[in-house]
Amino acid sequence: MFEQTFKNIDDVLWKEAGCTTELDYTEQTSWMLFLKYLDDLEQEKALQAELEGKLYQAIIDDKHRWSSWAAPKTEDGAFDHNNALTGDDLIDYITRDLFPYLQGFKQRATGPDTIEYKIGEIFSEIKNRFNSGYSLRDALEYIDALRFRSQKEKHELSHIYEAKIKNMGNAGRNGGEYYTPRPLIRAMIQVTQPKIGERIYDGACGSAGFLCESYDYLRQGELSTTQLLALQKQTFYGKEKKSLAYVIAIMNMILHGIEAPNIIHTNTLAENLSDIQEKDGYHVILANPPFGGKERKEVQQNFPIKTGETAFLFLQHFIKNLKAGGRAAVVIKNTFLSNSDKASKALRQELLESCKLHTILDCPGGTFLGAGVKTVVLFFEKGAPTRKIWYYHLDPGRSMGKTNPLNDNDLKAFVELQASFADTDESWKVSINDIDQETFDLSVKNPNKAEEDPLRDPEVIINEIETLDAESEAILEGIRGML
Repeated sequence: MFEQTFKNIDDVLWKEAGCTTELDYTEQTSWMLFLKYLDDLEQEKALQAELEGKLYQAIIDDKHRWSSWAAPKTEDGAFDHNNALTGDDLIDYITRDLFPYLQGFKQRATGPDTIEYKIGEIFSEIKNRFNSGYSLRDALEYIDALRFRSQKEKHELSHIYEAKIKNMGNAGRNGGEYYTPRPLIRAMIQVTQPKIGERIYDGACGSAGFLCESYDYLRQGELSTTQLLALQKQTFYGKEKKSLAYVIAIMNMILHGIEAPNIIHTNTLAENLSDIQEKDGYHVILANPPFGGKERKEVQQNFPIKTGETAFLFLQHFIKNLKAGGRAAVVIKNTFLSNSDKASKALRQELLESCKLHTILDCPGGTFLGAGVKTVVLFFEKGAPTRKIWYYHLDPGRSMGKTNPLNDNDLKAFVELQASFADTDESWKVSINDIDQETFDLSVKNPNKAEEDPLRDPEVIINEIETLDAESEAILEGIRGML
């Protein structure tokens, strides 16, 4: 129903000089979608208030409402071409009037958990990349054709939006950091089994895939009004450092049904671990933190185990933020299991002694497009030391890549076997007593199969080359900045 509309918008953006990548397309679609959603939400709430005999106080004033500038209508409901801004007038209005007005909500909001604050935060971070007011006018008319009134419409829009995020991941370069394969997320959720009433957290939420999938998981069946309210306001929490990812996360959660997502735009690692208290902890943590990044010395001072590796700092953050008895599932590079540096060994020891690391899922190469590295998923509970670890080697039986991505069926056996920690040709258990107490090496070594060096798929090699190219480019940019 809405798929063609999104294709039309992409066609408009493709002709725009200011939009060159799939990331730009998603950014520009997102801010227009958000304002259209907000207008539909306001109309719905105004109608509801009228039926109840109450007065509704609109968030956006009349002058800046979508129906005033983006899609003015005549009395008979047709598009009002005479009063619709276009060309340079439209670009000037967006730049000089609309965006500054929307940015001001951040200062006027009563708190960061309000929709007003989200409006201000989004438009403080996003830029209008349209150079042509005529192209923008075309895009606005396509967006205006979308409707957010029914749950069915929102559900369809959320699927299309997810496809756009996936395309960002497939675009290579830094697009992959925005997308974790949804089948893997769903398997992680099925193992951790979040419940309504628990607080679910992702401190590196990217496009909010973990939070959106958790919402879908908990939303099944008939729920009471109290339970639905809990899902809206007291269940999902996220933090995201990058501006574009933050905006996409907000829009993604809105499309999935959360009106004012509890997502904060911040550098999660800037928080000192010693300031985190048990009462502020979370019951469930699901995350795929960025790996390969480097944090400055002052950020590292916030952690007892000093390291520049972003993923290792996030793992410390997650362990600290879990409530006693809380469950976590975290994606991390498989080299974490065997790195011999001091920080890696100390972190593995901390994980084993403060948490029950009960499951390690060994993911195949190519699970993450463009990542160029193999990953594992750590499943652990806080409050008791590790006694036994169940390993599962995921082998889909094919080479992974853009044309052969991970699917739910690939992970079905893992989820079923994990419930009983069953031993098979692809799964086995290791006692803590059999782990070297000096190195705490947790390497994946299947005792049921002889060690061999498998031939790598060409697509995996290409992904790795792309990743190395991107890293080299970033280093060169840094050097240029110092000259």
